[in-house]
Amino acid sequence: MELAKSIEKQNDVVVKLAKQVIETVANGSNLVFSPTSINVLLSLIAAGSSSITREQILSFLMSPSTDHLNSVLAKITEEGTERSDLRLAAVNGVWIDKSVSLKASFKELLENSYKASCSQVDFATKPEEVIDEVNTWAEVHTNGLIKDILSRNSSEIIETIRESILVLANAVYFKAAWSIKFDANLTKDNDFYLLDGNTVKVPFMTNYEDQYLRGYDGFQVLRLPYVEDQRQFSMYIYLPNDKDGLAALLEKISSEPGFLDSHIPLHRVSVDAFRIPKFNFSFEFEASDVLKDMGLTLPFSSGGSLLEMIDLPSNGNNLLVSSILHKACIEVDEEGTEAAAVSVAIIVPQCLRRNPDFVADHPFLFTVREDKSGVVLFMGQVLDPSKH
Repeated sequence: MELAKSIEKQNDVVVKLAKQVIETVANGSNLVFSPTSINVLLSLIAAGSSSITREQILSFLMSPSTDHLNSVLAKITEEGTERSDLRLAAVNGVWIDKSVSLKASFKELLENSYKASCSQVDFATKPEEVIDEVNTWAEVHTNGLIKDILSRNSSEIIETIRESILVLANAVYFKAAWSIKFDANLTKDNDFYLLDGNTVKVPFMTNYEDQYLRGYDGFQVLRLPYVEDQRQFSMYIYLPNDKDGLAALLEKISSEPGFLDSHIPLHRVSVDAFRIPKFNFSFEFEASDVLKDMGLTLPFSSGGSLLEMIDLPSNGNNLLVSSILHKACIEVDEEGTEAAAVSVAIIVPQCLRRNPDFVADHPFLFTVREDKSGVVLFMGQVLDPSKH
C-alpha cells in the first residue's frame, strides 16, 4: 500500500476517533489530541504483541502489516524539524522493570526504527520515582508544556505503576510561525457564539490578505499555512455555516471516507470579513477507554497477550495494557501555533489485571497536518475560546 493511501485510511480512523472522544469524554468542552502520538504508541504495542492482538490493531489502524505501519510511523518520528520559526519533534521512551528484559527483536525495533530511549526502573518498590521520571521526560520533550501525564497525587496511578512491568510513551511537539503573521494591533474583541445560544467576548485575529478558502454545501474549509519548509504544515479550520452546525458537520466528516484529503483549498481567494479567534487550552483523557468503545478490545483483555515484548521466566504471566493515557495542549495566536501531546501505555502482568466571509465566531473543528504526506498531527474542536 502506497504511503499516501495508507495515511488517507489512517485519517479516516482519526476522524472516527475524534468523533468518539467528542461524544463520550469531551463533555461539551474544547478538545485537542494528537492522533499521531496515539498511533505511534499503538504501532509499538502491535509490534510486540501476539498475532491476535497485532491483527486487531492493524485492522483498527487500517494497515496491512506491522512492517508497513512501522515504516510509515517511523518516518514521522525520524524526520524532525528544528528551526527558529518551525520545530517538530516526535520521540519515544520505554521504562522496563529491572527484573526482566526486552526481547532482542523488540529492543532492536525500538532503538533502530523508533529511536526510543530505554530505562530500567524499579516499579514495585519505587513507583513514585518512576512517575517522576516519566513526567520529567514528558516535560523535557514537550518544551515544558506537559508536566504531569502521570499524577503523583493519584493513589490509583501509583498502585498501577507499582504493579507494572513496562511503560511505553510517545511525545509530539510542534511549534510553527504562520507564513503570513497576523498583526497584533488588528486583534480586537468580538462575540463568539456558543452552542447554547449565549456569546462570549474573545480576541479575534485578522489580516487583509487573500486566503486559502473554499466553500462547500453547508460548511467552509480554511487553510492557514505555516512557514515554508521541505515539509509543508498547515492548520485547517472546518467551519459550519450554521452556528449550531458542528455536530452535523462532524457526522458528515466521519461518514465520508477520505474527507480530510478531498477537502483542501488549493487557491487563494479574496475575503471580506475575516476573523479567527485566538485560543489556548489543554485536554486529557484515558484513550484506552475510548479505543475499547470503538472495538479495540483485545490488547486490554485476557485474549491479548503481549508476551513477545519481554523475556519473562518460563512460569511468567502474559502481559496486558492496563491503560493508555493521553494529554495534549495547543495555543494559537498572531505569531503561529504551539502544540504538544504525550501518550503513555502502562503494561501489567495479566494476573493483575480515546469572495466570501470567513468569520469563525462559532464552534468549529481544526487539524494541524503535514500537507505533503497528509499526516494529522493534532485535531480538535473549539467550543469556547475564552476557556483555557
